[in-house]
Amino acid sequence: MTRTREAATDTEALLQAQSGVLERIAGGVPLPDVLTEVATTLERLMPGCHCSILLLDRESSTLRHGAAPSLPATYSSRIDGLAIGRDEGSCGAAAYLGTPVVAEDVTTDPRWIRYRDLAGAHGLRACWSTPIRGRAGVVGTFAVYHERTHQPTSRERDLVDRLTHLASVAIDHHALFGALADSEERFRRAFDDNAIGMAITAADGAVTRTNEALRDLLGRSEHELTGIRLAELFTPVTAPDAPYEATLRHPDGRTLDVVVSVSPVAGPDGVPVRLIANVLDVTQRRAAERERQARHEADVARRAAERASRAKTDFVAALGHELRTPLQAVTGFTELLGSLDLPPERRQAALEHITGAAGHILAMVDDVLDVARIEARALPLHPVDIDVPAVVAEVLSLLEPLADAEGVHLRDESGPAALHGDERRLKQILLNLAGNAVRYNRTGGTVVLTTRTEPAAVVITVADSGRGIAPEHLDRLFTPFDRLGADSGEGVGLGLPLAKGLAEAMGGGLAVESTPGRGTTVAVTLPR
Repeated sequence: MTRTREAATDTEALLQAQSGVLERIAGGVPLPDVLTEVATTLERLMPGCHCSILLLDRESSTLRHGAAPSLPATYSSRIDGLAIGRDEGSCGAAAYLGTPVVAEDVTTDPRWIRYRDLAGAHGLRACWSTPIRGRAGVVGTFAVYHERTHQPTSRERDLVDRLTHLASVAIDHHALFGALADSEERFRRAFDDNAIGMAITAADGAVTRTNEALRDLLGRSEHELTGIRLAELFTPVTAPDAPYEATLRHPDGRTLDVVVSVSPVAGPDGVPVRLIANVLDVTQRRAAERERQARHEADVARRAAERASRAKTDFVAALGHELRTPLQAVTGFTELLGSLDLPPERRQAALEHITGAAGHILAMVDDVLDVARIEARALPLHPVDIDVPAVVAEVLSLLEPLADAEGVHLRDESGPAALHGDERRLKQILLNLAGNAVRYNRTGGTVVLTTRTEPAAVVITVADSGRGIAPEHLDRLFTPFDRLGADSGEGVGLGLPLAKGLAEAMGGGLAVESTPGRGTTVAVTLPR
C-alpha cells in the first residue's frame, strides 16, 4: 500500500512538473529557468539529493552549466566546461558513451580520479549521470549527487528517466526556437542593413515592408510604399522573369535603371505566401556601358572609314593601272592607223586590238556601275527560266583560253538543275568566281564547277586547288575595292563583292570556305 501511494504521489508530482515546464516553455521562459524547474522537481521527490543538468557543446566536446539549484556554486563553476571522455567523471563518461554511468562511491571509482578531490571538498560521495537525448542525439547529462555512497533504486531510475525526457523537450525547444530567433535576427539585419533595395510583399505583389535602401532609391517613405504593387513601381524593359531589367521614375524627375529579382516564399503547403524583391540600381553601370558602346561604335566606324578610304585609294591606283594598259593599246594602234598605210590584215588586227581594249575598259566600268547599283538597291533584273548546266558550260568555254595560259585544268561536274532568275547576272557571277579561281590557282591546278538541287534552291560551287585565303582576310572578302594586299596586277577588288551582291539581288547568297595552301570553295545558293 505504501509503494502504491508513493507511485501515485510520484505520478501527480511528475504531471504537475510537466505542466509547469510546458507552460514555461510556451511562455518563452529562458532555458536555465526551465531546467532549474526540472532539477528542483527531482530534488523534491528524492530528498537529500542534488541535481545538475549540463549541456553538451558539440564544437568543443565539453559540458556547460545548465542548472544546479542545490549544488555548491563553486563546484558548479569548476565542472563548467568539463571535457567528455571515458574517464571524465560520471557526466563526462555518460555524454561520451551515451549510456547512464553510476559512481556509487566517487572516492574509489576510477572514472573520478581527476575529480574525487573536488567532489570530496564539497561533500559529494556518489554521482549517477544519465545522458539527455534530443533530436540531434546526446544534448546533455542529468546528474544526481548524494553525500554518501548510493546505488539508485528502480523508483529513482524511473523518476530520472521521466525528468530526463522532460529536460530533452526543453533543450530541443530552445535549440529549435533559438535557431529560429537567430535566423530571424540575421534576416532582419540582412534586410534592414542591405545596400541593395529590398521589399517584402504579399502573394499578390502588394508591398508590406521595405528597407531603407529601397526607400532611398524610390524616394518614398514606408507609409507611401505600403500596399503598392511591385508592378506599379517599375516599368519592365526586358521580360519580367527573375531577374529582369526595368526603369523607375524618381520623384525628383530622374529615370533610373534597375534590375529586379523576385523570389517566392512558400508556405507549408508549397503555395507562395509572400514575395521577396531585390532591386539593384544599375543606372551608372548602364550609362558607363552605353558610353563604352558608343566609343566602340565610333571606333568601328572610324576604322571602317579608314579601311574604305584605303580601299578606294587602292581602287584608284588599281583602276589606273588596269585602264592604262588598254588605253595605251587604243592610243598606240590609233596612231598607227593614222600615220601608216597598213596592209588590210594588219589594219584589221589593229582594229581588233582596239576593240578588245575598249571592251576591257567597258567591262570594268560596267562592274563599277553594277556595284553602285547593288548598293543603291537599283540593279535591274530580267528573270527567265535558266538551264544551269548550259550556263556553266558556256562560262567554262569562255575561260578556256585563260585557263590554258595559266596551266589550269577546268572540270564540269554539274548535274541537271534549273532555276528562275537573270541569266546574264548568273553568267556574270560564275565568270567572276571561276575567273578568280583560275587566276589565283597554281600551275597544274584544277577548277571544278558543280551543281546541286535542293527543295527550294540550286547550289552552284566553284572549287579550286589554289593558294587559299588567309584567315585574317576572310572578313574583308566582300569589301568593294579591297584587294587584300594583292599587287596592282591582280584586279581592282570587285570580283567577289560583285558576285555576292548579284547573288543577293537575285534572292540568294554566297559563302566562302578556304584553307591556305589547299584551295578555296565558293558556294552560290539561288532560289529555284
